[in-house]
Amino acid sequence: MAVQQLVKFSVADQNFGISINQIYQIIKPQEVFKVPNTPPFIEGLINLRGRVLTVFNLRKRFNLPEKANDENTKVLIVNMDDMLLGFTVDNVTEIVRINDEDIEETPPTLKDFDHRFLSGVGKLGDKLILLLDLRKVLTPDEALQVQEIVEQHAAHVLGE
Repeated sequence: MAVQQLVKFSVADQNFGISINQIYQIIKPQEVFKVPNTPPFIEGLINLRGRVLTVFNLRKRFNLPEKANDENTKVLIVNMDDMLLGFTVDNVTEIVRINDEDIEETPPTLKDFDHRFLSGVGKLGDKLILLLDLRKVLTPDEALQVQEIVEQHAAHVLGE
């Protein structure tokens, strides 16, 4: 029986999980370099030890009410297609283990959430955890736009 380890986090009282294998690091929010003319869910760019990353606000991406960062706010740094990206979340709660048989397709009854961002739903005891598919958080066009933003502004963010 295969078991997946997930980093469990919350965005607007919804529990999400992503595979621990995708997590590069979890950091506190940092000052971001705002980039003009970008979609509202892109917070901006940060310098993480000499690497420029784009940070996305998952609340805005999911069209959820905005909330100011607090002491629980974290940025998940994930490795996606050899690119590091940051995702701002309300809280990172724990590492959980879910058996493959406890993972199901996303039920159509799930309300208030855009299904295209999910790869499925995991059962954790009597609670559900939405499995986020990070590859679906950005459309291919948005991913290209992000790459261009980083290339255009990297020198400035790195202070060169």
